Amino acid sequence: MLYAMCFALFMLGLYCAVVKKNMVKIVLGIVVMEYAVNLFLILLGFRTDGVAPIVDRQFLEAGPDGMTVTSAFLSQAVDPLPQALVLTSIVISLGSLALMISICIRTYSKYGTFDITEIRRLKG
Repeated sequence: MLYAMCFALFMLGLYCAVVKKNMVKIVLGIVVMEYAVNLFLILLGFRTDGVAPIVDRQFLEAGPDGMTVTSAFLSQAVDPLPQALVLTSIVISLGSLALMISICIRTYSKYGTFDITEIRRLKG
């Protein structure tokens, strides 16, 4: 169900980015799409009753049944790769958001509107 909600959130952002005529709404649609992808990546790495992927010295010792605690830890640990990808994606999306907002501000200062159809008409 959560994956379907991520897909619905992505489709909502895609609708805003494709259909809307206001530049700010287009930017917000792109941001919603970026965060839907981030949520999807986090859900890929989610594990019920998972533990943080931090290995302590206690995990290097052998357990009472002869099985190492390291193998038990690895069977319960959450994959840290999606978390690292999402952190990187957040930083990149922040930079792209700043660039898109600055383009919107410069366009508004030149044309006086955020409507892309009006900007196309004023261009010619």
